Amino acid sequence: MKRIISATVMNESGVLNRLTGLLTKRQFNIEDITVGHTEDPSISKVTLTVWVEDDRKAEQLVKQLHKQINIIKVRDLTNMALVSRELALIKVLTTPDTRSEIKMLIEPFRATVLDVSLENVTLEVTGDSEKVDALIELLRPYGIKEISRTGITAIPRGTQKKVLELHPYSIM
Repeated sequence: MKRIISATVMNESGVLNRLTGLLTKRQFNIEDITVGHTEDPSISKVTLTVWVEDDRKAEQLVKQLHKQINIIKVRDLTNMALVSRELALIKVLTTPDTRSEIKMLIEPFRATVLDVSLENVTLEVTGDSEKVDALIELLRPYGIKEISRTGITAIPRGTQKKVLELHPYSIM
C-alpha cells in the first residue's frame, strides 16, 4: 500500500542521503520524494511516498526514521486529512492547428502555458496526482515530448476528523 510520510529534518549535508539509504537498506521502494526549506532555514521538510506491504511495516519505517540523528519529527500522513499537491511540467508536440485545441483542453485543469515554440508547447499543472495523471492521458494523443513531475508534497489540514470511541454494550 502507498504511504505518505513527512519528516522534519535538519537542513545539513548528508541528511537526505542517510534517510534514503535507510529506506533502501530496508527495501522500501520510494515512489517519489520532495524536499524544501521550512519557515526556519535550518530545517527542511521531506515528503516521501513509499510502497509498504502492510501497517506493521509502515510503523517500523516511522520508528526507524525517528532513530536517525538529524531527523526532528516523522509522521505518517496517509490516514490524515491533508492537503497534497504535485506539480508537472509537460512538453507537448503541437502544430499551429492543434495549439488552440490544447489550450481549450487544459483550461478545466487550470494548467498554464509556460512556453511556446514552433514544434511544441510547455505546460504547467498543479493538483493532486489523479488530476495530473488525467491531463497527461488527455494530452498523449498529441504526442508528449517530455514530462517532469515533482512528486507529492503534503501537509495536514488545520483540523482533523475525530473518531468517536464506541463503547461495547449488550441488550438483555
